[in-house]
Parts: sequence; structure tokens; C-alpha cells
Amino acid sequence: MTAAAPLPAPAPQVVAVVGATAAGKSDLGVALARHLGGEVVNADSMQLYRGMDIGTAKLTEAERQGVPHHLLDIWDVTEAASVAEYQRLARAEIDRLLAAGKTPVLVGGSGLYIRGAIDTLDFPGTDPAVRARLEAELADAGSGVLHARLAAADPDAARTILPSNGRRIVRALEVIEITGRPFTANLPTHESVYDAVQIGVEVPRPELDERIALRVDRMWEAGLVDEVRTLEGKGLREGRTASRALGYQQVLAFLAGECTEQEARDETVRATKRFARRQDSWFRRDPRVHWLSGASAGQERLEGQARALLERPVTG
Repeated sequence: MTAAAPLPAPAPQVVAVVGATAAGKSDLGVALARHLGGEVVNADSMQLYRGMDIGTAKLTEAERQGVPHHLLDIWDVTEAASVAEYQRLARAEIDRLLAAGKTPVLVGGSGLYIRGAIDTLDFPGTDPAVRARLEAELADAGSGVLHARLAAADPDAARTILPSNGRRIVRALEVIEITGRPFTANLPTHESVYDAVQIGVEVPRPELDERIALRVDRMWEAGLVDEVRTLEGKGLREGRTASRALGYQQVLAFLAGECTEQEARDETVRATKRFARRQDSWFRRDPRVHWLSGASAGQERLEGQARALLERPVTG
């Protein structure tokens, strides 16, 4: 009996385009959404903030090519980011799009946001007394001391959280104290709640570093300093999350007289390169990500390879 010929597979429920900053995720996301008749759901934690446009490389209306984008510009810069809240919002958008017969295309480099949207991830509660005590220690002793404590209690968590990120360190220590388990035990598993295909866009490190430097130059030319100055008047400096965004943190330091503008610009490049390495490390740990080259030399092939990946044959 002749074996059945492979049949085109139905499109996955959800497509996620992931990878480091400046790799070309946004453009690929738009192309795939157009091909699939889908819509983009933002998974960049800083593009959620209103007014943070230049420094987050938010696509303009023209660059979106008519593709609807969701979860952009939904929070004020004074609001603290919450993965749990993002999870709720993202899943609501995904479910709404699926019910309408459209393919959600998640696009972003915020690894925990991607995982929170599509994977099994439950959030431990909070204890106001524990949180207040840890925040008081943070204010008194500094984030470095608390990071050292985290490293002793949960080395894996300490490796993924910057020593300067006091808010995340406090949260990790709070979860450890509340649950009696390592913070990393509460991170998402590789169990998806949707039929999802994740496409990783990879660019050779030297080329990615060049792209990052060029992107920062363009941000400055586009008026990043003025954008930060405007947002400062709306409470950016007091925003626990938004004030730490790459570029914004450095420009705030310049506006406060803590460094020169050139130093702020140079540090933005350095910090973005470090961040890109951490993004790459995060996504590389997920064996479900299908990596495709986003190098300039093969840019014209990227969309075709991604489309082919989504049209995997199955045996009928």
C-alpha cells in the first residue's frame, strides 16, 4: 500500500519571533503576520510604555504596513512592569485573535514575557511584610548585598538577574522566602498552553554589535534626548521599570548632570550589547526555538525560510 503523501500542516495557533535586540524581529513579525493574515502582539517589555518610542525602536505606522499591533503604548511610564499582568493581557489578545480566526504573531526579546504568554507559568503570591523588609534592606545596603544573598540561595537566579536590578532581586528573595523553594523553580516550564512555533533570529556577533551601534546613533539623531526630557516631565525618573530602560536610563543620567551626553551615548551602546548577549543566552536555553539567520547577507532568504518552517508537512 502506498504511503500517504505529506499534507500541508495547518498553521500553528501562535507564532513567536524572538531573539536579541537589533536582530530584525519586528520586520520579520510584520512579514509573517501579512503572510498568515495575522496580527502582531508585542512582547517587548519597554514598548508597552506610552511615549517610549525612539529608544525602544517601536515601529512607525508606516513600518507596520497595515498590520494591527497590540499591547503597545498601554502603560504610563510611572507604572511598574508586571509579567503577571502582561500574561493576562497577552493571553486575552491571543484568545481574541484565535476566536476571530487570525494568527497571533508574538514579537519581542523579553524572554520571560514570551514564556509567560505561551507557556505554563504560575505566579507565587506576595507578602507585603516580607516585601517591605526586603525593600528597606535594599535601600539601606544596596542591591549588591542582596544579590550576593540571592547568589547563595539560588545561583541560577542570580546569574539571570543583574546585580543592579534591585526590584527583581527583591522579588526573587521574596518568592524564596514565601515558598521555601528556589526562585527558578517558579520559572516557566517548556510546556506550552498553545500550539506555538518559536522562530529565533540570529545574527553573527560582530554584525549585531555594528547594528546596535548604528541603532543608537539613529536614536540620538531622531531625538532620543528630547523624548526622555519630555517623559521626565511625565514622571519617567520616578518610574521603577521605565527609568531603567536602555537609553532612557543613560539619558536621565546625562540630564541629571551625572555624565556627559557622549558618555551617555557610549554607555547605551555598551549596555545594549551586554543585554543582547543575555537575550541570546536566554532563548538558546529553549530547545523549541528554531533558529534562522538574520544576517544582512542572507536577509532576503529569512522570510522565505520562516514561511517554510510554518508550512511543515505532516503525514496524512
